[in-house]
Amino acid sequence: MGIITGAVQPKTSPLKPFRQVNNMRTASLLLCLLLPLMALATAPDYPGCDLNVQHQLMAAPVGSMTDVREAHIVMRADVLQADIGNARKARQLTQPEARALWQDIAQVRKDSARWVKVQGFLSAAERASYDRALDRVAVQLCKRG
Repeated sequence: MGIITGAVQPKTSPLKPFRQVNNMRTASLLLCLLLPLMALATAPDYPGCDLNVQHQLMAAPVGSMTDVREAHIVMRADVLQADIGNARKARQLTQPEARALWQDIAQVRKDSARWVKVQGFLSAAERASYDRALDRVAVQLCKRG
């Protein structure tokens, strides 16, 4: 088998339009896949959004507080309220959204303080319940932020 010499090569391939369409589809697909990742990369990194770290917070009781579990809830509430304030300043939350999240946190604070006052401590189950309530607030904040 010899090499054919003198064969004329066409300047453009008859498949070029199909390749262009295929390249555009590939580019569109990549763009659709990368946009959510780009949005995540530009989203602010609020401390309250890292739930694993938030669950591990250890706080010492301060002031009139005597229970370490209540101190944990209060510290988490402080972190989330600071994050809400920052998200509001960055205009990532509307005033009504920020107010609703803030009130949810205030209710958790109030309820946990009431249980400590009645029982003298916050049980592990109650702490877990309040942690879940704060997790719901964090998830709402981090979706919007």
